[in-house]
Order: sequence, then C-alpha cells, then structure tokens
Amino acid sequence: MKIGLVSLGCPKNLVDSETMLGLIHEQQITITNDPAEADLIIINTCGFIESAKEESINTILQMGEYKTTGTCKYLIITGCLGQRYAEELLENIPEADAVIGTECYEDIAYVIQRVTHGERFIMLESLKKAELAPPIPAPRILTTPDYMAYLKIAEGCDNCCSYCIIPKLRGPYVSKPFEQVLGEAKALVDKGVKELIVVAQDTTRYGEDLYGKLRLPELLSELNKLEGLKWIRVMYCYPNNFTDDLIEAFASLDKVCKYVDLPLQHASDRLLSSMNRYDTKSEVEALLNKLRQRIPGITIRTTFIVGFPGETEADFQELKAFVEAQRFDNAGVFSYSQEEGTVAADLPEQIDTQIKEERFHELMSLQAQISEDMHHNMEDMILEVLVEGCDEENPDLVFGRSYKEAPNIDGSIFVENAGSVQAGEFIKVKILQGFTYEMVGERI
Repeated sequence: MKIGLVSLGCPKNLVDSETMLGLIHEQQITITNDPAEADLIIINTCGFIESAKEESINTILQMGEYKTTGTCKYLIITGCLGQRYAEELLENIPEADAVIGTECYEDIAYVIQRVTHGERFIMLESLKKAELAPPIPAPRILTTPDYMAYLKIAEGCDNCCSYCIIPKLRGPYVSKPFEQVLGEAKALVDKGVKELIVVAQDTTRYGEDLYGKLRLPELLSELNKLEGLKWIRVMYCYPNNFTDDLIEAFASLDKVCKYVDLPLQHASDRLLSSMNRYDTKSEVEALLNKLRQRIPGITIRTTFIVGFPGETEADFQELKAFVEAQRFDNAGVFSYSQEEGTVAADLPEQIDTQIKEERFHELMSLQAQISEDMHHNMEDMILEVLVEGCDEENPDLVFGRSYKEAPNIDGSIFVENAGSVQAGEFIKVKILQGFTYEMVGERI
C-alpha cells in the first residue's frame, strides 16, 4: 500500500503531519508524493478562518477525485477542520472514509487499520489520552529542507481571543515537558538541522502550566548550547508574557535570531479589550521601545486585523498612525473573518465587507512603503545568508534568508555571483538594492 499526505495551514500543523508520516513509516508502509498513485490519502486540514476552510474543502474534494481517476481507495480527513466539522464532513463528502480530530495524530496507524478493514467513522479523542506513562516522542519525517525544522513546544491555547476558534479546536495550553523538547531538538540537530524554528500557539507562555513559571528563556539557553545548530528562530510571541528575562535571552544568546514575531492585532485600546487581548497600546509601545533599546539590530514582525466588529474610522486611523510611528520591518494584515463559535461572531456592529477590504488594502499599502524604506536603508549592509536554492538557468544566482526573514512568511535575498554554493550553506552578502519584499546582494 502507498500513502500520500497533504498538509495545509500553519507550521504547527506541519509538525503534526510530519509526526503522522513518521508513524506511517514505522509501519513499513510506502509514502508517496504523487496522490495519483496513492492507495490512501490523508488531508491534514486548517479551519482557522473562512479562506482556510475553503482551501481545505477544495483540497479534500480534489483528493477525493483520485478515487475515480487514480488508485485511491481510502480518504482520511484530519486537523482543525475535521475537529470542527466532523459530522458535516462525513455526511456531505461520501469520498471520506474517516474524520479524525486534532488529538488523534499519534493514532494514525490504528485509524489506517480500521479504514482499510472497511470501517467509516469519526474519531475525535485519542486512544493515548488515558495513558499515565510519560509521553514517548513520536518519530517525524521532515518535509522541510534538511537544514531547517520546526520545533513545537506546546499544544493548544489559553488566550481565548474573542475572534479566534483555536482554543475550541486545539484545547487548553499544554506545554511539552522540558527534557522532551530538548531531546527532540538534539535529534533534529543530529540529523543536520541548522535552523530550529520554535512554534506554539503562544511560545512565550511555555512552561507556565507544567512548572508554574515561564521557561522559554531557559529553554532558549539550553537550545543555544546544541553543537552544530546555527540559528534559533522564535515565532508567535505574545506581548503580555515577553518578560525582561526573555528580552535578555534574545539579546545575549548568540544563536537566537534577533527576530521577534509579535502579533499585536490592533492599536485601539477599546478594540483590544473587545478582542480580549491582555495589553493596552501604551504597554505595547513600552515593550517595543524596550526591545529596540536592548536588542541591537532587532527585526520586528507583527500582524493586524482590520474590520473587527465595532471598528470605527477613528479606530482605523489610530491603527494607521501606530503603524506609521512604529515602522515594523514586516507586518501581515488580515480582514476580520466572522467565525461561528467565537465571541466576536455575535458582537454587534459587524463591518461591511467592502469597508474591510478597503481598510485591508490601505494598511497593506502603508506597510509596503515602510518595508521598502527599511530595505533601502539596509543597502551596503553585510548579512549572513542561509542559501535555499538557485536559479535553474543561472546557478550563480542564488536566493536565501538572513536572520531577518522567516521561511514562507517574509521575503528572500537574491545573491548575484554566488559561485559554487549548496542549499543549507551560509554565505556573507552585501546588500546592493532593497525592494518592498526582497533584496538583491552580492557574495563577499
């Protein structure tokens, strides 16, 4: 039997997909990248916002067609969409043989066995949940390039932002045991991984539930000791738990990228309160000032939501002024998505779609100009670049990232006259030109 897997959504979902692939491989089942030749296809879905749900549904239907045009006999739906709409999916998509939830990744071998014996079912609770034995790290088959990997340090979320469905899909925040995380990290570095990207729904909360204190600074300090590791990149940091100890870790640990991913969502205190965020604008401004003072060369990326229920024109102008003043290196902008089952979905004063779109484009345009200015200011700067690939027609033109760019989120640096260099190598690059999302440099 051959099994294919499609992973959608965030890097945290990708780690779950890699875990399933590892468990499938342990069963000595062949894994294929070609769905047309797969006997069984797994779709690990995302159900975060409307556009993600649409992509997941379209992918499920597309993969379902291989039951007619390919060799596929079985289709399994996993992930957040499966957790959220299990009954509807099984009822309305006859091609689906099983829908399993976000707790059940490590039961994938059992699920496959049941499906291939002709069962059609829903499974939303893990068989392993009742086990009292300490968790054994599941194997992973990396789907990222061999020089980088995501390190997931926790499951679930306790923040309960009013617009977000994740706590209902993923459950409460549960940190992975400290030693288990270090063991996983060491195993990845032993395989040749040079960049570890630390992820969770909220990385800054790590350890609070298990140990009664925030242990991300301590974790970064231990990861920093791993021989052979070059970069540690931390994603999904929440401002309310960005302590002085964590700032010191970013400032002092040489392998920790001076790159802070800090989703802020808005600048209006009234809307931040309505979003159930824990910070005021003045508290965020104080944190940003502290980060910039204590971490020289810091890059700050953030995300914002426009069109949240009750957002007035004055609120939006306050957000624009905040973005203009703070000059973030990179910012993602999302139009508010009214998600059923969230507190915000039932709020009055839902914003018209056209107004949301106008505000989205206006804020994106402002940020694009800021990013371009920031990149212009980097001309003549020398950066260490992780090479990720080359132009097929011109092998001397390579592209990659510095500490300032996260994979699949930020732009790339294109390097001319790079000479003989392989993906995964680090080279020194002088920036020649900066554009909105990319930069061009030469190897020195």
